[in-house]
Amino acid sequence: MFSGASNFVNSVDRTTMFIFLVALFFLVGITATMLYFVYRYNKTRSPKSAFIEGNVILEIIWIVIPVILVAMMFSYGWKDWKMLKSPPKNAFIITSTARMWSWSFKYPSGRITDTLYVPMNKPVIVNVNSSDVIHSLYIPAFRVKQDVVPGNKNFLWFIAEKEGTYDLFCAEYCGLRHAYMTTAVVAMLPKAFDNWYKETAPVAAANIAVKKVLPGLAIIKNNGCIACHSLDGTKIVGPSFKGIYGEKTTIVVNGKEQQVTVDDNYILESVYEPNAKIVKGFQPNLMQPFKDIITKEQVKDIAEYIKSLK
Repeated sequence: MFSGASNFVNSVDRTTMFIFLVALFFLVGITATMLYFVYRYNKTRSPKSAFIEGNVILEIIWIVIPVILVAMMFSYGWKDWKMLKSPPKNAFIITSTARMWSWSFKYPSGRITDTLYVPMNKPVIVNVNSSDVIHSLYIPAFRVKQDVVPGNKNFLWFIAEKEGTYDLFCAEYCGLRHAYMTTAVVAMLPKAFDNWYKETAPVAAANIAVKKVLPGLAIIKNNGCIACHSLDGTKIVGPSFKGIYGEKTTIVVNGKEQQVTVDDNYILESVYEPNAKIVKGFQPNLMQPFKDIITKEQVKDIAEYIKSLK
């Protein structure tokens, strides 16, 4: 279905198919041999067993052939691995940050998105890092996958060869909402990508209130907040943003319950020190601090947006 979606598809599929056919051949061959032996040497046909000392030629054959096949598998795999680890020098570089349970992608211009947009027919390097636990960036249609380990620098690269939208998800179990850590890769024609890349941040309508709301929503989406906090009142991993601003909520601090009002200061503390005060009914230590990621001005935009969710 995705044949030719990236420059790695044909080589990875070739290696996979070779290994599959070898395994299938031996599965069928060994099964057939076992069935033949059961039939040929059952008690009725062979009431008296014969002692066989061995067969040197046969032993050489079943050692040499597997060694050759394994060497061929290694050769194909090594060739693919070397290509996966040798990106061109003129590649377009994007930085991906993984966190429970969302992805963000930062472009050289400083633009951040929650979807990976790439130009066709141009090598793209995605530098990967994690702000919490081990994740794994996997794009099945492109046949590329890379583990994302906190504190380790790593990357993957590819050339998108077909226009379209492809699944991207985490392939390493990373907690409660691991299955929801999905997004997409959008492969665009070079001209369309250039136009998209040059665009400024979305401009709201003339209404001043709308202008204040939209930046907060963009920040929430780009940092993966909606993976744990719904916008419609639905309870997920964390409290919903809907209708909380200005309301009193019960929090737990050092095992003791307290009542606080959700305001700008509370939102700032929740972003910068999310485990200091836990809303009653929710688990601690699921959210990482965003102090080095989200500025105070951006927190104000988030507060404005949350305030609009009546």
